[in-house]
This record gives sequence, structure tokens and C-alpha cells, in this order.
Amino acid sequence: MAAREPFLGWRPRSLQSRQLLAASVGLLAFLAITGYALDRAFIDVAGQGLHERLKAYAYAYLTGIEFARDGTLIPPEAPPDGRFDQPGGGLYVDVELPNGRWLSDSATGQVLPRGEVLGPLQEQQDGPLRMTRSDGSAGAVYRYGIGVVWAPGDDPKAEFPYTIYVMEDAGTLPKQVRVFRQALWGYLGIAALLLLLLQGLILRWSLRPLRRVVVELERVQRGQLARMSERHPRELAPLTDSINALVESEREHLERQRNTLADLAHSLKTPLAVLRTRLDSGAPERELREEVDLQLRRMNDLVGYQLSRAASGGHALFAAPVEIEPYAEQIVQGLEKIYANNRVICEFEIASGARFHGEPGDLQELLGNLLENAFKWAKSRVLLTAQVGDSEPRRRPGLILRVEDDGPGIPPDRIAAVLQRGVRGDERVQGHGIGLSIVQDIVQGYRGALEVGASTELGGASFTARFPPGL
Repeated sequence: MAAREPFLGWRPRSLQSRQLLAASVGLLAFLAITGYALDRAFIDVAGQGLHERLKAYAYAYLTGIEFARDGTLIPPEAPPDGRFDQPGGGLYVDVELPNGRWLSDSATGQVLPRGEVLGPLQEQQDGPLRMTRSDGSAGAVYRYGIGVVWAPGDDPKAEFPYTIYVMEDAGTLPKQVRVFRQALWGYLGIAALLLLLLQGLILRWSLRPLRRVVVELERVQRGQLARMSERHPRELAPLTDSINALVESEREHLERQRNTLADLAHSLKTPLAVLRTRLDSGAPERELREEVDLQLRRMNDLVGYQLSRAASGGHALFAAPVEIEPYAEQIVQGLEKIYANNRVICEFEIASGARFHGEPGDLQELLGNLLENAFKWAKSRVLLTAQVGDSEPRRRPGLILRVEDDGPGIPPDRIAAVLQRGVRGDERVQGHGIGLSIVQDIVQGYRGALEVGASTELGGASFTARFPPGL
């Protein structure tokens, strides 16, 4: 483990450093491969150019050479390149004859490799071949040769073969390659520096949205912003939306806790005030015990109710989908035993793709309170409907839960009071009971909406919980 610490310490810790390092390595590798490919291509082209150049010189001598009647070679008046007339000029001509050879003036003092007489139009390319310069130093040449037949007039007996060899100093090609490589790697180096600079600027520009997200997140943490802005690229939108959802969820959770504590304190005021009044009034012990027992049971009910609200109010932001039918069947089986005398029949219409994305306990509380109210007030039928709600790209679909009954329904003037936060006790009994407070808090906790109205199918009350698309 100790041997790996230096590497881990060297590893870049920012996205910009990582991307710049990876892109730089890729860029340098690309330039190196490109330079190597260009270098090899130039060597191949230079070699092919040498071959074509020597061949062109050979054909120039082929058309310019003449022979006298006695077979003496008469060279062309002007060579194709002036270096053929300069001793040690780097270009040499060797004409191999059946009974000797002829060399250009540039070969004076040079010891050139001698070739054989080739057949008619036979070509030969070889090299580098060893040679000795006029100063005694060793050298090398590239050589091209072509075989020719001299045919003077119509006399076949006067014909004889000869071969023209054109040679070039082998140092010319390496010098060209060296000059090309210096220019190539110099320009590639300059290009690499410019591309690295441009790459750094592009990376800095492309990562600017991430830096903006970090700055906004820090401002949210310091309380300078309430939420992340929506001015971000679409690739970062799921991240900022999740952060906003988490911030809002925590803020709502804190607000819900405060409301629950406030409601609990307000609920306990009256029982405590009654107990204090009875203690101060000097009531008999038996009457006092009955009053204490009554108020303790009332406070216990209030505490249990508020704790139930607090427990059902929070939910996981990224919860797994929960199937609805198993929980609904379990709840209905229990309600059918409690309300067996009413002989109520509960029907399900649950879509195959309908899922509740949240805590199973919240689903139980939601279905339990709505179905219990429906069983309480229904005459003979209750209908539970679950449908897939609205959907948005890259988000999980919403959900629509509806519970209907064939009971007396809720008067329109009582709907606002039933859904009003803080309505307690007898105000809730009129209509569909105390459980609606828990239902409303659960639905609001999931940023949904609870609608109360009349059932078009059964004629009684209809409670519809609409959950929006989630993250």
C-alpha cells in the first residue's frame, strides 16, 4: 500500500486537470503518430523520387550518346545536370561497354562500383553501394542502370550492347530527410503548443457550467440562494433538479416538523388547562380521577395522531416503485371484517403500469384512510382506481389514485373546510372523518394535490390524489 501512495498523491483531483491531462496525452500521441507517418511517407516519396530522377538522367544520356564508326563513345554536348561535369559533383555516369567503360568528368578521381552489361531494356536499381572518393575517404552511392543495344544502320554485325549507369551520392537523400525532419518536428512542436493552449481554453469554457453549479451550490449552503437556478445545460439539468428537490424536501420536512410540534402543543393546551382547573377547584378525588383518565386518554390520542402525521409526512426522495394492489387488498380485507354488517363490496381498477414511488408506509396510510372513510359512508359499493398520471422526458411517470363510494357524498360548501389545514375533531367528522388530515399531508409531501368532489360513477364522494412526475 505504501508503494502506491506517491501515485495516488500525484493523481489530478479536478475534472479540468483530468480532462486536460487526458486530452494532452491523446494530442501528443496523435502528433507523434502523425509525425512518424509523415516521416515514413517522405522517406518513401524521396526514395521514389531518387529512382525517377536517376532514371530520367539515364534516359537523357541514352538519347544524347553517339558512337563513332570505330565504336568510340561520343558523350552529349551538354549533360542533363551540371554536376556531371564537376569532379566529385555527386552525380556520376558509368557506361559499361563490351570492351571497356566510359565515365563522366564528375567521376575523375573517384572509385565507383562497376556494373555488368545488362540485356536490352533491362533495368536495375540498387544501393547504397560502396565507393572511394578522390581524397581516399569511403562513401556510398545509389545506382540506376538500363541496358541498351547500339544498332548503326542496317548492319546487324555492327550491333553491340551497352549499359548506362547513373549514380548519385548516398549522402544527398539522408540530408534531405534530415532537413525535412527538422522542419516537420519543429512545426509539429509549434502546433502542439498552440493546440494545447487552445485545448486548455476550450476545456475551461466547456467546464464553466460545472463551476457555475459549484458556485450556486455554495451560495445555497450559505443561505444566499433558496434554490439552484434553471440556467444550466440540459446534461446538468437532472443534477440541479435533484439538488433543488432535495433542498425543497429538507425545507418542507423541517417546516412539517415545526407545524407538527406547533399542532401538538396547541392540542395539549386544552387538556392541560382542564386538568389545572380541576386541580385548583378542589374537586372530589373520584371525580378528579375520572377527569384525569379522560384527559390522559385524549392527550394520548392527540400525541398518537400527531406522531402518525409526522411519521407519514416524510418520504424518500428517490424511492423504489411500490405496487398498489397488494397493499389495497390487505387493507380491504381488514375493513370488510370491521364493516361486515354494511356488506360493502370494494372493486379495483388498477392499471398495469401504475406504481407509487414513495414509502410503503405512506401508501398504507393514504389507502387506509381513504378506503376507511369510503367504507364508513358507502351504502354497498366502493371503487379504487389507480392510473398512470402525467409523464415528462427523463422522469418517472405520475400517479392518479381515486377512491369513490355510493354514500351521501360531501356538500359543496363543506369541501373547502374538509381540506383546510388545521381543521380538527368534530369538523372532520362531518363528511369523511379525521383521516383526511393525514391524507392531505401525505399528498402535499409528495408535491401532489388532493381533490374532493362527487363521484360520477357511484354518485357518492370522490377523493382523487394526483402525484406529479418524479425525478
